[in-house]
Amino acid sequence: MHIITNANVLNEQGEITTKHIVMEGGVIRTLIDGDSEWKPLEGAEITDAAGKLVTPGLIDMHVHLREPGFEHKETIETGSRSAAKGGFTTIACMPNTKPVTDNPETVKLVLDKAREAGIVKVLPYAAITVRELGRELTDFTALKAAGAIGFTDDGVGVQNAQMMKNAMRMARELDMPVIAHCEENSLVEKGCVTEGKFAEKHGLVGIPNESEAIHVGRDILLAEATGVHYHVCHVSTEQSIRLIRQAKSIGINVTAEVCPHHLLLSDEDIPGLDANWKMNPPLRSPRDVEACIEALQDGTLDMIVTDHAPHTEEEKAKGMEMAPFGIVGFETAFPLLYTKFVETGLWDLAFLVRRMTADPARVFGLNAGKLEEGAPADLTMIDLDAEKEVDPNQFASKGRNTPFTGWKLKGWPVKTWVDGKVVWAE
Repeated sequence: MHIITNANVLNEQGEITTKHIVMEGGVIRTLIDGDSEWKPLEGAEITDAAGKLVTPGLIDMHVHLREPGFEHKETIETGSRSAAKGGFTTIACMPNTKPVTDNPETVKLVLDKAREAGIVKVLPYAAITVRELGRELTDFTALKAAGAIGFTDDGVGVQNAQMMKNAMRMARELDMPVIAHCEENSLVEKGCVTEGKFAEKHGLVGIPNESEAIHVGRDILLAEATGVHYHVCHVSTEQSIRLIRQAKSIGINVTAEVCPHHLLLSDEDIPGLDANWKMNPPLRSPRDVEACIEALQDGTLDMIVTDHAPHTEEEKAKGMEMAPFGIVGFETAFPLLYTKFVETGLWDLAFLVRRMTADPARVFGLNAGKLEEGAPADLTMIDLDAEKEVDPNQFASKGRNTPFTGWKLKGWPVKTWVDGKVVWAE
């Protein structure tokens, strides 16, 4: 038995109350009012939260753990540890590994490695097409049976509309979601940053907003025709948001996510040709950033994800045109958003926590994201007053690729429990 005493928790009204949280057998057994008379049970392990915030464990439905095949960038173990340090207890990993997670054996390998690591809960996505080449559908039934939680060719868009429609039909029959990386290849060739002032200034090929939105629009129509649960990855443009908002208003089963970097940074913030600022989708215009913030606030975008994408320093040193896309995200996500939105009074704390816990759990039907009796004892303790600078050399991830180096932030996770067991502590 493990008891967290004097924890600040958010109630259903979004107000902070003090509770003692009793965990046993991997679940939250009971919540005791902080001001009530009680004695801790003999032999119980005690953690005094001393007024720190305790939330349901954070959930990240879009991550890259790189294993199998790219263990020099990250492994399931190092990625899981990085997630735990960032306060995440459940993460969903993308299939663009080597080999691609397009067969039951690789799904099983990911699940086995996650179990061996014994840190956070890892949910594998499987590929829509064999080797993510867009030519032939994978065996959805076998992949679901092996433990895949949805289908995506993340990293590349499915270019063929008939292929995507067939995939959606099959997923619908299996009551599984299709998760789409939306990118029209004919519009993005050799692009490395968004189309705009920065690209023009540095003579770089730009990636236009419509490259994302064209696929979003196409897929919304296909989702309407097939009835599948269609989920849009890392939304970054106002055009995509307009389409998703309209689709939701007429009852199409579409959900969507946004990353911290698309809420915080625009192409106008990029300081130079440092590839730690290169990600896909790229940083867009300030107008797109505002659209993303508004869409998260009004529920057009359902959740926040990190798109944690580690690369080596050598790879990122190749410069804006040649370096791979992606930044790491686990360990900075909560403090970035807390500092920039909650501390400034733009959002209330309960809103941020909900978009990182209960909402992803609701969208994907997970038994997670709740701090209540009988729920899994997946919890995150956060020191809202602790202020420190982002230092990539302190990351638990193998990746150091972040544009946020040196940012002073508050709201750092300090302890993480999964099934009642401490998996990370400062």
